Amino acid sequence: MVLVENYELYEILGLHIFGRKMQHELILIDDLLFALVGIEGRYISIKRVHGKADVVSFQVDASMDLALQELAKRIFPLCESYLLIDEFVESRSQFKHGLVNHAFAAALRAFLLDYQAMVAQLEHQFRLRRLSIQGLWFYCQPMMGSMQALSTVIRKVSANNYAGSAVLNLLQSQAMAGDSAVRSLLEKMTHSASNAYLSILERWIYEGVIDDPCGEFFIAENKSLQKESLTQDYDAKYWRQRYSLKKDIPSFLANIAGTILTTGKYLNVMRECGYNVQVPVSENSKLMTFGSNHQYLECVKAAYEFASGELLSLIKEKYDLIGKLRSMKHYLLLDQGDFLVHFMDIAREELLKKHDEISVEKLQSLLDLALRTTAAAADPCHEDLTCCVERASVLKRLSRLKDLDIKNVSHSNDLEEPISITGLETFSLSYKIQWPLSIVISRKALTKYQLIFRFLFHCKHVERQLCGAWQMHQGVRALNSHGTAISRSSLLCRSMLRFINSLLHYLTFEVLEPNWHVMHGRLQTAKSIDEVIQHHDFFLDKCLKECLLLLPELIQKVEKLKSLCLQYAAATQWLISSSIDIPKLDEQSDGSFGSGKLKSKNPSQVLKVMTRNSAVTDSILKFEREFNAELQTLRPILSSSSQAEPYLTHLAQWILGVGNDQ
Repeated sequence: MVLVENYELYEILGLHIFGRKMQHELILIDDLLFALVGIEGRYISIKRVHGKADVVSFQVDASMDLALQELAKRIFPLCESYLLIDEFVESRSQFKHGLVNHAFAAALRAFLLDYQAMVAQLEHQFRLRRLSIQGLWFYCQPMMGSMQALSTVIRKVSANNYAGSAVLNLLQSQAMAGDSAVRSLLEKMTHSASNAYLSILERWIYEGVIDDPCGEFFIAENKSLQKESLTQDYDAKYWRQRYSLKKDIPSFLANIAGTILTTGKYLNVMRECGYNVQVPVSENSKLMTFGSNHQYLECVKAAYEFASGELLSLIKEKYDLIGKLRSMKHYLLLDQGDFLVHFMDIAREELLKKHDEISVEKLQSLLDLALRTTAAAADPCHEDLTCCVERASVLKRLSRLKDLDIKNVSHSNDLEEPISITGLETFSLSYKIQWPLSIVISRKALTKYQLIFRFLFHCKHVERQLCGAWQMHQGVRALNSHGTAISRSSLLCRSMLRFINSLLHYLTFEVLEPNWHVMHGRLQTAKSIDEVIQHHDFFLDKCLKECLLLLPELIQKVEKLKSLCLQYAAATQWLISSSIDIPKLDEQSDGSFGSGKLKSKNPSQVLKVMTRNSAVTDSILKFEREFNAELQTLRPILSSSSQAEPYLTHLAQWILGVGNDQ
């Protein structure tokens, strides 16, 4: 009887405990359904860490059955991920976080809608009493990996305050890991977040416009750099830095970032010229996605080829780049020297003045006169030619240009500036260059042309002075001057003329002409404006180097020889007139012209003639010794330099033979 009663009591107690456990489970499931969408329940609470917005945890009441607690804790990571994602969506939907974050948040919001629909279905099953806590765990497991992967991305984005390219790179790197479902989800998120970015990219490669209100694009625009600086500033950075690449570049665009930058730059140049050029766009060329098919790469390549071809055609045909360069060759590289001869004749008086006393306006009018009255008048570009007077000699100017590859720069800094330099050392031509030709013929390029011109111009001046001296010698050939100072002076003049003519021949026919033809051929086959710039700059640098202007030790020797030639040419009139006067005195005394025997009865006159004859001879011998000594010191420099610089072999062959005539 007692046993029966105890059994019935235990049965009642068991049913009561079971019913209570069932009741707790139902309450916990209800709380978990709320927790899955970030809402606290009766037994589940949310705990946040102060100062750390992305650190949140769910806790279950300790009075709950331990087995139920353990099952609940398995589901809590999903609840925490949802809360983190939901808060990220709300915060990153603001405009200040950028278009990529905005697009990413929109994609997350769409994902959460699907997630919330799943929770709603579970709740429906729960209301129908068809959902146990084990069933809830079963249905939540497929979402666990995806939600945790997204929460990992979100934590990194929030912790580092990522935006733009950084968000895309993070998404793409995270998509490399995980199972297929996670990879598929993150790839979808990457595509959605990149849509806004690709729309910015589209405008850049199809129109040359940066439409980037939040500064997320990987190309930066420096609006402080203006195109006018190309013709004004030697170190103008417009072409290189007006548009530049940032550090954060989407990994899927990293290999073609340079091509993308260049494409927009080319289109922008045409817009600056007033041409509203736009790359032809079709449905297949829309950059709305990227992936393994690399269709976006083909779009970028096609846009680049179009932009490059259009700009090259514009500059070559519309603005006649080759014609402009050919005109500059005529004037600045002295390809057509008739105008220069006329100009040097009519401007001689002005050019002999000190550089700070010269009237540039007068020189310009004389230059215009020389251009109009010679073959240069047929050149439509001759009106772009102007003149200027520099403040320093060529050597001093070279020493100040730090970007040039000048050998033994330490020596070039010790150059001595002449005490008084005239217009002959400082005169230069300049050229009016308009946009967009200034991209190729920049201030830096024009300066290099001017350095070569000034060197050639001064060589021409030395040649003209020596020619004048030679003509004076030819004028007294009728006199029997054999064995006298005149004959010695004539030989020295011929040696000097051969030196300067050899130098000019080398500069013109061994350096400028061959290099010009090479550059001209390369420009004809160039595929882009950057190739044109590269070939043109290479031509100028090669000419500067082969014209000796980047070899200070060698150019100083040449300048010294030129200076001796000018000093000699200036003294020639006195030397010849003095040499002629000596035999005249001798002839008046006894009629034996040119005999060299002075028989004048006036001792003072004899002494005067002998002294003058000695002074003339000494002067000529001094010029001869100094000229030959400089040539001899030039010989080892040229010989050693020609081994490292083969182009100097031709110069050595021409110049080193001069001294052998002595």
